Amino acid sequence: MTANASPLVELHKEARMGAAGAETHHREVRRIDLSDFEARKAQIAEELWNASVDVGFFQIVNHGIPQAHVDHAFATSARFFDLPQAVKAQYPHNKALNVGWETKAQVRPSTGTPDQKESYQITRPHMTGLWPSEAELPGFKPDMLTFEAECWALGMKVLSCFAYKLGFDPEFFTRAHHRDSPEYQSTLRLLHYFPVDATTLGQPGLWRAGAHTDFDCLTLLFQRAGQGGLQVCPGKDMDSQAWTSVEPDDAAITCNIGDMLMRWSDDQLPSNFHRVRCPLPNEYLGSRYTLAFFAQANKDAVIEGPGKRHPPISAGDYLRQRVAANFAKPY
Repeated sequence: MTANASPLVELHKEARMGAAGAETHHREVRRIDLSDFEARKAQIAEELWNASVDVGFFQIVNHGIPQAHVDHAFATSARFFDLPQAVKAQYPHNKALNVGWETKAQVRPSTGTPDQKESYQITRPHMTGLWPSEAELPGFKPDMLTFEAECWALGMKVLSCFAYKLGFDPEFFTRAHHRDSPEYQSTLRLLHYFPVDATTLGQPGLWRAGAHTDFDCLTLLFQRAGQGGLQVCPGKDMDSQAWTSVEPDDAAITCNIGDMLMRWSDDQLPSNFHRVRCPLPNEYLGSRYTLAFFAQANKDAVIEGPGKRHPPISAGDYLRQRVAANFAKPY
């Protein structure tokens, strides 16, 4: 299954989202409790669906990943970014496979300027030669793989609710993201947004992450309290560019619908714009760390909604087009 030869409509939308806009507080990013999941699944599915249709973003609590595991993943991520740049450069980002380390290389179509961050992508089947050695970073590989597995399991639990609402069988998205397949392309991304020099605040075109939608089905974003900046703007508000801040909470995982699931849902579930703004003068200017798990369907999965609104496309072709538009050059 090959991609449509015409450019993806998502890129045209994204290119329009570079303005500063204004902040609004008249939008709710809902918190959804996943406790007692099996007994409450129908209710949880309704809550997830309603939050997603409304804003495309929601936060989940009582999600089952112990806070100690999240804290350890953050500490392990910080140890990686603390490595000398020469060491990190031994594990360079592979644009074709979207794995490895990059710094200020992601250029969003919305801004045309580099995001002010560095990141390290882990996609399990493609990591040969890209793991730091035990001497450089003891325990890094097993710790990250353990956390990635926890994120995958939680992501599949949430996606099973969307399968239910779309009329698919409960394991539909689990099969599409099968972990043992060589076509697996879900990604755990470690992110470090650089400290901000107070003299650059307000500089035009400077964003920690320019406005964009995610490529995947579902994103799980772990944030640290006090390290804010994430903002969301639903596509229905593109013209006004009214943005709502999503406050970080150690106990909550911020989730959003990605472009793959929007397409799979025949556009019932919106993949909405978000960005990471630079701090304001009265805010914390230090490093910002996040962990993002992108549930991206396996390369050979065919994305086609129940109503067949869009032509079918393989997830591999879809992801290649999106990555190519977001990384300006090979490195």
